[in-house]
Amino acid sequence: QVQLVESGGGLVQAGGSLRLSCAASGRTFSTYVGGWFRQAPGKEREFVAAISSRGGVTYYTDSVKGRFTIARDNAKNMVYLQMNSLQPEDTADYYCAAKFGIVSNQLSDYDYWGQGAQVTVSP
Repeated sequence: QVQLVESGGGLVQAGGSLRLSCAASGRTFSTYVGGWFRQAPGKEREFVAAISSRGGVTYYTDSVKGRFTIARDNAKNMVYLQMNSLQPEDTADYYCAAKFGIVSNQLSDYDYWGQGAQVTVSP
């Protein structure tokens, strides 16, 4: 079992930055893929980024490439999402997720989810 808790959300102006953190429980978190998804009001949850268990492989949705960076620190059981050049369309609840195996952008592949962190970007 893995429990995930996000932090670091908030309100920021367009062009600003935020860093989301995801704290994971469980001694074997280093064997899990870490992912970030987001859900805007009235929309379906969508993939944002994922990182392999050891951090060697990362994967981003096109809309955040070059602006967001996913990273992890297995010694601290943490996954991060650094978000730069934020735009109003990035406004959403951001969810941390975990799965075994290979990196994936499919929501249904992830077994464990956090409660979400709200990110609001003002124009």
